[in-house]
Amino acid sequence: MTAQASTLPIDPGPEQLITAVASGGVWEIALANPPLNLVTKAFLVQLNAVLDEIQRDPQARCVLMHQGAGRVFCAGSDMNEFAAVKANAADEKILFEEFVTRKLSQLRLPTIAALDGHALGGGLELALACDLRVAAPDARMGLTECRIGGLGGSGAVRMARLIGPSRAAQLLFTGRLITASQAMTWGLINEVALEGSALALARQWAAEIASRGPLSNRYAKELIYAALDQPLAAALGLANDLQEKIFHSDDLTSGARAFFEKSPTVFTGR
Repeated sequence: MTAQASTLPIDPGPEQLITAVASGGVWEIALANPPLNLVTKAFLVQLNAVLDEIQRDPQARCVLMHQGAGRVFCAGSDMNEFAAVKANAADEKILFEEFVTRKLSQLRLPTIAALDGHALGGGLELALACDLRVAAPDARMGLTECRIGGLGGSGAVRMARLIGPSRAAQLLFTGRLITASQAMTWGLINEVALEGSALALARQWAAEIASRGPLSNRYAKELIYAALDQPLAAALGLANDLQEKIFHSDDLTSGARAFFEKSPTVFTGR
């Protein structure tokens, strides 16, 4: 795969709240609303534009989301916007926020969230929409909406799928934060970065993922979520269909040839 480097131009309005850079097939999305990286309507508009650009990039192999210069990964929604959307919350906030979060979760390539700081409320919901999560040892996380009488929404659903209903209920009903170590034990995150930052570890993972077969990873992601969403027979049928596509692909042919020739593999995604 040919390395590339580009910076996504976004019309941020009064300020840029998201930055995105692509290199070597890895897109890094940095939240840029420090110190707390609060989720606002403008933030979501810009994130939506970034995700659209990633979807159009044929060289994209992995997405990494991190906190940029923020003190935390993301502290959730900006409560200053609540009063203005109260009368029409579905149209003004809820539906668009879920639209963007779902678009992140449905990207057809692996996604990683690097949590070097706390991920709270809507911030944890963003991380939960990614496929993989790594965290620094001192990072804390939780769906804290009940502390102000709110609701975690899609984050509650994704959390329950990851860690089970009982543990999800414990966190949702209390708004408690858990440590990175406990989050890993429960399966909420994949790994704690014991040496260096979560971002450094996530970059290692992203580079490794980007070096693998893009069709392999795309289809693997499809099967992972089919296992959750579809009956067993339907998911196994899909597995057979995707296996057939892989055997018809140029990537598998070139990968097998490179293995026997002991040469580097160049994947084209075809």
